[in-house]
Amino acid sequence: MQKFSQSLKLMGNNFTITVVAQNNVVGKQNIEMAITEIRRIEELFTTFKPNSQTNLINDNAGIKPVQVCPEVFDLIERSIAISKITQGAFDITYGSIDKTLWNFDQKMKKLPDAETARKMVHLINYKNIVLDKEKSSVFLKQKGMRIGFGGIGKGYAAEMAKSVLIKNGITSGIINASGDLSAWGSQPNGKQWTIGIANPDFPQAAFSYLEISNKAVATSGNYEKYIKIDGKKYSHTIDPKTGLPITGIKSVTVISENAEFADAMATPIAVMGISAGLFLIDQIPDLHCIIIDDDNNIYTSKKINLK
Repeated sequence: MQKFSQSLKLMGNNFTITVVAQNNVVGKQNIEMAITEIRRIEELFTTFKPNSQTNLINDNAGIKPVQVCPEVFDLIERSIAISKITQGAFDITYGSIDKTLWNFDQKMKKLPDAETARKMVHLINYKNIVLDKEKSSVFLKQKGMRIGFGGIGKGYAAEMAKSVLIKNGITSGIINASGDLSAWGSQPNGKQWTIGIANPDFPQAAFSYLEISNKAVATSGNYEKYIKIDGKKYSHTIDPKTGLPITGIKSVTVISENAEFADAMATPIAVMGISAGLFLIDQIPDLHCIIIDDDNNIYTSKKINLK
């Protein structure tokens, strides 16, 4: 058995798909299947295509419910469940924050004032998503509300691509969606997969390694997207309650059984802060995390073994 990999841009992120297969032809065919599945998911959840189901929901905010396919409905339902356990630190209605408040793709010279930020976050409230299971419909109560799947979509796509490959007989592989990854089986030499945890100060280097199999890992860090104002780094992670960026934490890495859940939990842990975040992680079975603060102190949940 051999290892085959391909890297490409999907869902606006760098994906690397790795499969263990008996030959090049089988390897390539399966990688193509995974790519097709990720593209299918992107069509459903993107906000960059006007006719996506996500945009139809957003366009009808405050107007009427929109019927969606069960897959979209179910992911929204699971997102709301994560909002509840994180007390709103995870919220898919974060899409309501206007780019005029925060745009990490452009050079910002100063922070928006706290009052403006507070006014704009009033639309962020997962409790204003109304689901009707019988009709498979989604309604955003207030005009101007928007949902987005940036905090959960990559992990969901990784999990779904993995599922397609397993059904097709691939017993080992990794779907890596820009650091949110799902790994199963083992390397061709029989060893577990070795995953590097990015060093927030030098993202190309790893500060530590984990050996995993049948696990998912997701990292949220201020080294991915940030702005510097007066020499201080501000993370692209926005606290939904204040509309302002979080400070104090450089990165959060979450290890879980499921890539969707790991992806969704990484950002809210950063928003909640070290003690509240670790407390929550330790309440949930099979969920672990590593936090690095601004002073490079490392905090881990229970039962973490770093190498």
